[in-house]
This record gives sequence, C-alpha cells and structure tokens, in this order.
Amino acid sequence: MEFRFTEEQQMIRETAEAFLREQSDAAAVRRAMATEQGFEAALWDELAGNMGWSAMHIPEEFGGLGLGAVELVALMEEMGKRLLCAPFFSSVCLGATAILCTGNAAQKAELLPGIAAGTVRATLGWMGTGRDWSPSGVALACARHGDGWRLQGESHYVVDGRTADLLVLAARLPGEGLRLFALPADTTGLTRTWLPTMDQTRKLATLTLDSVHLGNDALLGLDEDAAEALQKALDIATIALAAEQSGVAQQVLEMAVAYTKERHQFGRSIASFQAIKHKAADMMLKAEASRSAAYYAACVADEALRGTAAGAELAQAASLAKASCSETAFFNAGSAIQMYGGVGFTWEYDVHLYFKRARASEAFLGAPAWHRERIAQELGL
Repeated sequence: MEFRFTEEQQMIRETAEAFLREQSDAAAVRRAMATEQGFEAALWDELAGNMGWSAMHIPEEFGGLGLGAVELVALMEEMGKRLLCAPFFSSVCLGATAILCTGNAAQKAELLPGIAAGTVRATLGWMGTGRDWSPSGVALACARHGDGWRLQGESHYVVDGRTADLLVLAARLPGEGLRLFALPADTTGLTRTWLPTMDQTRKLATLTLDSVHLGNDALLGLDEDAAEALQKALDIATIALAAEQSGVAQQVLEMAVAYTKERHQFGRSIASFQAIKHKAADMMLKAEASRSAAYYAACVADEALRGTAAGAELAQAASLAKASCSETAFFNAGSAIQMYGGVGFTWEYDVHLYFKRARASEAFLGAPAWHRERIAQELGL
C-alpha cells in the first residue's frame, strides 16, 4: 500500500502541531493533571468547539465533519506528542465510535451532534476486572425488566468515566450475548469512583450500577447480540491509541536528542558519543516503523467504516498497530530516561510523564502479547 497525505490531511497535521505546541505545553499538562477532572475546560472548548476536532470522523448528517480514521489518527499522533489532557480519546474515539458502530439512525441523530460540538462528553465502558479487553471480558449484567432494562454490576477502567456526560456501557444478557446502552451520567443508581493510576495525565474510573432501570430507548441498535459491533468500535479506538503512542515515541526521541546536545561530559556534548548515537538510531527506526503500522491500520479502519471488503482486515491491522506502537513507545521512553541520566525520572523533567503514559497505554486495550495471540488466532495458528 502506497500512502501519502492529501493536502487537507497535511494541513490538519500542521494545524494540530502548531495549536498543541502552544496550548498543551508542559505547564498546561501539569496544571490539568493536577485537577480532579483532568483537563481544563477552556482548552476543551477551544479544540472541540472552535477547532472542530471532536467532529472529525462523525458523518456530516450527524453534525460532524465527515472525515475518516486517517485524519483521526493524525490528530491522535500530535496529541500524543504533547500529552494532551482532554477527554478527546474517551469522547471521540471511544464514545462516538461505539455509537457509530451500534446505534440506529435516530439514535445517532440524537446523540452524535452534541459530541461533535463538544457540548457532550461521552465515554465507553465494557471491561470487567480481568485482562480480556475483547467483548468477552464484559462483566456488567443486564436483564429485561418490564418495558425496559435493569443493569447490575461494575464496569472498570473507564476513561474519563467520572466526568463524562454520556456513558455508553456494554452489558451481558445471559444466554443472548451483549447489549449496549447509552445513559446520562446522572442516572439513578449509578456511582462513579475515581481510580488512581500511574498515568496522572489520563483519568480512569470504576462505574458501579445498582439496579439501574433504563427504558428501551437507552438500548443502542436492535435487541440482538452487539459483540461484533462493539469489537469493531474497540478496534478503531485501539488504532487511535496506537497513533497516540507513536506520537509519544517520536516526542521522547526528540526530547532526548535535544538534551544530549546540551549535556556535556569530558569536554564535549554527550550526543557525540557513539553509544548515544546508536541508541537514538534504534529509537528513530522503531518510531518510523510503528508510525507506518498505525497509518496502515487507519487506512483499513476507513475501509471498515465504509463497509468494503478491505475492512475485513481491521482486527489484524489494529492488533499489529497496537503491539508495535506499545512496544515502541515504552522502549523509546525508557531509552530517553537512560539518555537523560539520573535526572530523567525526577519531577522537574517531563520525560517521566511520557514514560508513565507509555506504560499505562501499553496495558490499556491489550498488551503486545495479548494482541499477538489475537493475530495468531485470526490467522488460525
């Protein structure tokens, strides 16, 4: 596959790079991650309302820009470079994508315009307490109750789960598969608990549902197993997260190279030492390879969203991108800390924040070993 950015895609990347360099610098990241909600409302209003990023891959008929996964991935890569603290991944990549993949036309028309405008922040919850990031890991239970539904149980590791306005939750109907529901955050019987994690720049929560009663209108799509649609949404979100990791890998490389040029030992810059050059070369090679995997997967995701035959490779492409980008981000962040020396993991230097994001995102949506096993199963090995 030969891939080149169109003029429009290149403009999106350049605009995002310039905006985030100014608005999501180190000081802004540290301010945001210290807050309870994990982001600054003014920045979210700017990038969602004025920049229109929250509408990126939402169809025009539902208030979006009607662009695709490649443009979404381009944004995520730039956000990864700047450790953007904002509910973009949760609302756009998880919440909106789940609604796109599972909702009917009327539900999309009702729910997506607010997400596209940035006035409604959404997220997706589906995980139990185990390590299975696929739809089979759903632990939340649902049952038919009168003219509606009753939900009982917990959903774990929900990104921005404490601050989202709209929750898309996957629940298991015994003997009949999965169902997806869209419910407001103030639903009676719903408790949201912040979950302390290594990565302070991305907030997670546990959602507890105690006999939550919902009407039939809360059920997304038809009353049938939604596992396949949920998996499609998770694969697209996985590709977006992989692109963010690619941005992390590139940024820590640039930060480490810049630092080694300034640090002098034995009368010269340590960037001139052969060992440092070899380390930087390894980091660059891995960053380029992982970026290619992410954009290839984005192309496949576009085909999947259009419903073409090429989209059948979505699962493999998503797992390939996530495995590659996860390992690269963690390798590059760890190597950067080594190149910084003893100060690399101190609070004063930002490289430790990238290391924590790399480690946390490596596990989220499946570790490399999990995705390689999934690829082997897809290939029948």
